[in-house]
Parts: sequence; C-alpha cells; structure tokens
Amino acid sequence: MTTMAAIVLGVVFTASGALKLRDPMWPDAALSLGAPLWAVPAVAPFELILGAMLVSGLAQRQLAILALVTLVVFTLLLVRQLRSGDEAPPCACFGSLSAKPIGIHSIVRNGVLMLLSICAAV
Repeated sequence: MTTMAAIVLGVVFTASGALKLRDPMWPDAALSLGAPLWAVPAVAPFELILGAMLVSGLAQRQLAILALVTLVVFTLLLVRQLRSGDEAPPCACFGSLSAKPIGIHSIVRNGVLMLLSICAAV
C-alpha cells in the first residue's frame, strides 16, 4: 500500500512539473497565487525530481514527508488567496490543463494528495 501511494504521488508530481514546464503562462499564474518570485523558476524542476524519486522508491519515507510539506505550502497559498477576497486566479497546478480558477476543489484535491503522502510515509 505504501509503495503504491508513493508511486501515485510521484506520478502526480512528475505530471505537474512537466505540465508547468510546457506552459509559458505558468510563471504568471504562480505569481498571481502569491508564490514568491524567487521560488517560481524552481517549482517545476523540484516537482519533476521529487516525483521521479518517489516513483523510483528511493528514500520513500523522507520523500513522502517532503511531498507532504510541499503540499501544505501549496495549500496555504491557495487558502490565503481564497481568503483575500480578490478574484480567484487560475490554479495552473497542472499547467494549462488546470486553467480554471482556484476554489474549494483545489483544496480538497490537495487534501487527498496530503493523505496519499501520509500513506506513503508510513
């Protein structure tokens, strides 16, 4: 069960990173979500590497915890943006495939991924 959770989580992170790299609008979307300028160029490569390592099974527990922390940070950005009262920007969590505005569905999705991270870590 833990290995399968890590593989699924790794595939999600790998897909997310790859789709962000292919989307020229993603950096602007990340900035509109409140991501710091210095972090934006590193997000997609970080997700690709994290995803690939989760799929490979190397240091599964530690990487699952890192994925959990990453998802918590992403979710906090979403919550902060939603609470601001401003118009909800596009999520772009999966590049142009997720161009609809963020909402509760974005938080629920991240919650499911956080549970998957916990399953992969135990």
